Amino acid sequence: MSQKADIALIGLAVMGQNLILNMDSHGFVVCAYNRTVDKVTQFLNNEAKGTKVIGATSLQDMVNKLKTPRKIMMLVKAGSAVDDFIKQLTPLLSPGDLIIDGGNSEYQDTTRRCDELKKQGFLFVGSGVSGGEEGARYGPSLMPGGHKEAWPLIKDIFQSISAKADNEPCCEWVGEGGAGHFVKMVHNGIEYGDMQLICEAYDLMKGLGMTQSEMAKEMDEWNKGELDSFLIEITRDILNYKDDKGYLLERIRDTAGQKGTGKWTAIAALHYGVPVTLIGEAVFSRCLSALKDERVNASKHLKGPERKITVQNKAEFLTHIKHALYCAKIVSYAQGFMLMREAAKEFNWKLNYGGIALMWRGGCIIRSVFLGNIKEAFERNPELSNLLLDDFFKDAIKRCQESWRQVVSHSVLWGVPVPALSAALAFYDGYRTDRLPANLLQAQRDFFGAHTYELLGQEGKFVHTNWTGTGGNVSASTYLA
Repeated sequence: MSQKADIALIGLAVMGQNLILNMDSHGFVVCAYNRTVDKVTQFLNNEAKGTKVIGATSLQDMVNKLKTPRKIMMLVKAGSAVDDFIKQLTPLLSPGDLIIDGGNSEYQDTTRRCDELKKQGFLFVGSGVSGGEEGARYGPSLMPGGHKEAWPLIKDIFQSISAKADNEPCCEWVGEGGAGHFVKMVHNGIEYGDMQLICEAYDLMKGLGMTQSEMAKEMDEWNKGELDSFLIEITRDILNYKDDKGYLLERIRDTAGQKGTGKWTAIAALHYGVPVTLIGEAVFSRCLSALKDERVNASKHLKGPERKITVQNKAEFLTHIKHALYCAKIVSYAQGFMLMREAAKEFNWKLNYGGIALMWRGGCIIRSVFLGNIKEAFERNPELSNLLLDDFFKDAIKRCQESWRQVVSHSVLWGVPVPALSAALAFYDGYRTDRLPANLLQAQRDFFGAHTYELLGQEGKFVHTNWTGTGGNVSASTYLA
């Protein structure tokens, strides 16, 4: 009898192929399957030639070639395609077999699938997979969640193929239900924020008249310090990239797309009442960029400030931009971890925040030295309510916030849009303020809608005032959202 596979993988796009080759290189026998069966043959005859990878001509054939309990991972488009494959697989499987969804599924879908498959006796894992095609091949960041009983079945495979940071795998069990996909969603939201912040720094440097070569050199310097990260590194390389027509970047149309995970993060933030303002602005910035024709038209009619973009000391201002980027980045992660903490309360997940930071240290798009500081912060205090309150980050913002304010204020005076940098600063100033003007807002709501308010010193007791003398004393139901 031919050798049976340790795991099967459905979906032979670039990520799927590279993940299979990664598993193979770590000694696991993988069965490859694709809806278009010709793709399996092509893969076996080309990329997988000379490996232990075996192919399947049908789902039944794939199931027959697996060791029990069977482990089947899908890397297919999120949504109905995942449900369709599950529907086709379950009649072929035995109780205790495991299905893994490695796509960017919505966490609510993963929670639903966990519940549905548990009733049928099957195990289910929804795992975030980050790192792009290179990460998939040589070590991604993996964020598995779902049925806890499934973790011992895949732990060896997942931790073997994942990236390593400080010799530790960038993969650990996240939590029940949709926890893995929720953490991956927040990762992608932070990725949106990081990318937008870097774009704003690039826009300011461009406004200062710097060449792409000069900007690349500056980014290279930044990448040697506290901003050392994958995204700064690739930005430097993008700025340096030339083809036969010269620098490519300036010829790329300034309209950005999105696949939805940043939007989902913003929606989740609104749903749970967490002020994830920077990621929200990053999503809206992409939406604004998509209005290219409208922006071109508006640029002919709407005037900004007359003043020119000039600074007395360019080197000093570049340091200000670097520090502003660092401060805003701290806020971005603080907001992301706030959102995870709120969701953990809602779903009773026992999230290991330091462990999540470690999972993001290598393999993924937001990997950076900075995440080591986050891991240490949660090691110092596992109950830390907000990263901004950790001594390391508190001192970093204290040291750099003057630069942050200089950059945001100059940008406003110059008419250069910095939505993410400014939203992060507004959040920081709001979060550190012991009394916000929401007392007036509550009075307004009670005035026009009898929505009630609490008095200082009488928290928990909601009262209504007849502000005009002509209104009634009946109040509406109380809500705080």
